[in-house]
Amino acid sequence: MARVLIAGYGYVGAALGRTLVEESHDVWGLRRRVASLPEGILPIVADLGLAASLTDLPPDLDTVFYMASPGGSDDAFYRTAYVQGLSNLLDALDRQGHRPVRIFFVSSTSVYAQRRGEWVDETSATEPDHFSGRYLLEAERILLEGPFAGTVVRFGGIYGPRRTRLIESVRTGRAVWRKSPQQWTNRIHRDDCAGMLKHLMQLERPEKIYLGVDCEPAEQGAVLRWIAGVLGAPPPRAVRAKDPALRATRGNKRCRNDRLVASGYTFLYPTYREGYRAVLEEMT
Repeated sequence: MARVLIAGYGYVGAALGRTLVEESHDVWGLRRRVASLPEGILPIVADLGLAASLTDLPPDLDTVFYMASPGGSDDAFYRTAYVQGLSNLLDALDRQGHRPVRIFFVSSTSVYAQRRGEWVDETSATEPDHFSGRYLLEAERILLEGPFAGTVVRFGGIYGPRRTRLIESVRTGRAVWRKSPQQWTNRIHRDDCAGMLKHLMQLERPEKIYLGVDCEPAEQGAVLRWIAGVLGAPPPRAVRAKDPALRATRGNKRCRNDRLVASGYTFLYPTYREGYRAVLEEMT
């Protein structure tokens, strides 16, 4: 059984930790406050942004998952969470003599800046035009050029239990969508995030980069209309591209998961239909 550190034990980390503990792995959860950690997760109280708090990591770690999230939405929070935090952890592991088999860094499809519905994969150009994507890309390079074997996982939009904003916007009639140009979206259910990470951990030689998205990029309006149909709610309105009711978006692309599927991973929720149906069933 493996000895696993989840650094940044949050929404996806909790799902991953649960499934690893069920398989009898030793799992440590690192976060600033550990009172809410479930039974079976070994707590580490630390702040990834503060190198001095990372002085006592558990020995003989086999796998590390870096899954931090920023504490706010501005530039400094993103740099601390991704660039500084990852650098601090890598330095601490190195100083303490750890030699994990592999470190996984949870990144995002925001490292891509394509805006015309282009298809992208792990080899596509990464030229983010916002600081969030730039800091994620910098952190990816820090890991992949560092002293440990590393793999980057670029997740699309994560949804799942308790993340019901989109559903509620349809239910209450607030949802709108942009008819032209089409707005493509890429999603992955939380449980597939956890399942994918566990799957990659078990591979002997995983690739350096994977796209973590489901099997069907979906036009935003199609998703909203499908949810409305299941709820029996009025169909959401189509609006102009500059309508103030639209949420701001920084990309418009279609992501391929061919590399992940070729590695042998089987999705629990291959499209948004299966995934949102499960969320809706949990809400009833």
